[in-house]
Amino acid sequence: MIEIGSEALTAAINPFGAELTSLRDAEGRELMTDADPAYWSGHAPLLFPIVGRLMEDRYRLDGKEYSLPQHGFARRQMFALVEQTERRALFRLTDNDETRAVYPFAFRLDVEFSLRPLHPTFITKVTVTNTGDRDMPASFGFHPAFAWPLPYGAAKEDHRISFTQDEPGRLAAIVKGGWIDAEGRDSPIDHYALHLTDELFERDALIWNPVRSQWVLYGPEHGPQLLVDFPDTPALGIWTRPGARFVCIEPWHGIADPWGFAGEIWDKPLMQRYAPGESRCFTMGVTLEA
Repeated sequence: MIEIGSEALTAAINPFGAELTSLRDAEGRELMTDADPAYWSGHAPLLFPIVGRLMEDRYRLDGKEYSLPQHGFARRQMFALVEQTERRALFRLTDNDETRAVYPFAFRLDVEFSLRPLHPTFITKVTVTNTGDRDMPASFGFHPAFAWPLPYGAAKEDHRISFTQDEPGRLAAIVKGGWIDAEGRDSPIDHYALHLTDELFERDALIWNPVRSQWVLYGPEHGPQLLVDFPDTPALGIWTRPGARFVCIEPWHGIADPWGFAGEIWDKPLMQRYAPGESRCFTMGVTLEA
């Protein structure tokens, strides 16, 4: 593990997947998932070059078919540690024989973790770069799992996620297998607030596509909360498994295939096209609000 710290927060990152595995407050209380393998052993995987699941786990490009697992391959790759200071760590993944076999593009994926001095804010900045000589399709998403309940004494049923904008309309729904159902589902938001219960997730994740809010506040009404901001991603997933002690707040620039999708990867919803040499950044901040 690679650790960085400030006066207010300490973070630990696993170079395998460049995955945040621990975020603790000044008293050492854990803000992330307990990763109970009975439910889900992940912590905060990075989703690249796709978000969600492909139809039959395959995509089409220039008349050829390729196979990619759900959420892509970055979470199963070893990243190189490029730079580390007390409050900052930079990791990098570049294409290799294994990635090119399933994704025939040259890329660089830089992941910078940093902590603000004297302020309880943790920032993840991801930069996707096309280092090849042809256009590259890519999606990206965050998948952090926060402790539910947070370690400040409030009960699980007192936790909620508050949005900053009205989020009208139906949500995207996931059919069995992991694909998007065109019919969607009713929104459970009540006056800008999502009151968390296990029953909300019996049909898998809640997905806002698009999401109007650029940040949400997670926690009980009274007591410390987490402010999660995501200025660069147009979709948001919220997910857990009933009975688990975590909730994922997932900003995405990508989404699973619609059920029955048979188009080329360029036509996949929220897919981005990177010109040769082009870079795009995605940032997520987590602030402990007292």
